[in-house]
Amino acid sequence: MAEEGGEGNHQALQTLQELVDGLYYFRDHYFESHSVEAAGRKQQDVLEEMEKTLQQMGGIDGYSQGRAQALMLKGKALNVTPDYNPQAEELLAKAVKLDPELVEAWNQLGEAYWKKGDITAAHTCFSGALGHRKNKVSLQNLSMVLRQLRAESTEQHAQNVMDSVRQAKLAVQMDVRDGRSWYILGNAYLSLFFNTGQNPSISQQALSAYAQAEKVDPTASCNPDLHLNRATLHKYEENYTEALEGFSRAAALDPAWPEPRQRQQQLLDFLERLTSLLENKGKVKVKKLQSMLGSLRPSQLGPCGDGRYQGSSGQKVALEHRLLSALQPGVNTGAVVLGRVVFSLTTDEKVPFTFGLADSKGPCFAVTVYNMVQSWGVLIGDSVAIPEPHLQHHHVQHQGKSFSFPGIRVETPLLLVVNGKTQGPGTQAAATVAYRAQSE
Repeated sequence: MAEEGGEGNHQALQTLQELVDGLYYFRDHYFESHSVEAAGRKQQDVLEEMEKTLQQMGGIDGYSQGRAQALMLKGKALNVTPDYNPQAEELLAKAVKLDPELVEAWNQLGEAYWKKGDITAAHTCFSGALGHRKNKVSLQNLSMVLRQLRAESTEQHAQNVMDSVRQAKLAVQMDVRDGRSWYILGNAYLSLFFNTGQNPSISQQALSAYAQAEKVDPTASCNPDLHLNRATLHKYEENYTEALEGFSRAAALDPAWPEPRQRQQQLLDFLERLTSLLENKGKVKVKKLQSMLGSLRPSQLGPCGDGRYQGSSGQKVALEHRLLSALQPGVNTGAVVLGRVVFSLTTDEKVPFTFGLADSKGPCFAVTVYNMVQSWGVLIGDSVAIPEPHLQHHHVQHQGKSFSFPGIRVETPLLLVVNGKTQGPGTQAAATVAYRAQSE
């Protein structure tokens, strides 16, 4: 289909561009013409559309002028699937060699390297593209690879995450109507949240960015990764219904991806086991439970019972001992509860550490402890005092199942008094979140 002369080349390149644009539109807008039930066929349909597009594009040997552009477009067509394609890498590498200022070729080559698992080479491509021209695609991609780069230290990784947020913000500033930029900014905030002590304002920024992605770009709501990443955040925030809905939606949008379904099932199993153990007070026999609860003493409150507790203001305050059943939803300022551990619940994900707490009267409460080292825990029979406990009554409904239980969230084991003793600084650790290599 190539023609002799500059004008012919220009028209032919324009035709190639339209074919490749059409291929990517088919991929990115798939669910505008297909139902979610067809999600399992999407990858195969995209692959068939790619083969059809390549046939229509024909050979590129006849291009004397604009050859780099033609190589780039064919490489981009081969790069449309989530899997690494060595031919795409070969064509794109030739394109940037012929025209080192062809920014789109650098971006596509970087994506090929990323799919290959060569994060350093991908980083070089995206940085190099920005050296030629500031553009939102390079900024988006650079934000993603910065979080994947191998770091020599935790400080270097934290710096990379901060830089990732900066690049994503720059991409958003270049085009506030680009849903992909907002989505990538949400992921950057998500990573920042888990790497810097779980500041609630950062989690809100992540959720706001995801919401903005869906607002400005209808295709964002068909992105399984957005739903999985947002559900991860909801689960950590103990918004269990929203987490389950997110995992379920991600699984529906990408049936071949096992992780969303696994995460949904893990959370359902956790809630079923937890509510059963709470209802049965850990299956501790009645006489043993009476003995455990009857031996609770004020001395086991430690610094929470003698006026030495240091509140969030930094001032020492006297706390009033209350029963679990007397707690109000939200933070119970000026109060402390004391109970015995009647069970602990381990999960594959390690965080949070979950246990059941009972006192002399009323039901058993779930306690979830975050930011602890993996070796930390409490044993059945331990006394635990929780100052200014944060109570939430959970009511979870999902796919015909419902769970209701009272829960106390504890941000760090440093707040707890176990068997009358405060917990040392060695019990606290930062939480981390796992990303799959190409989660964006």
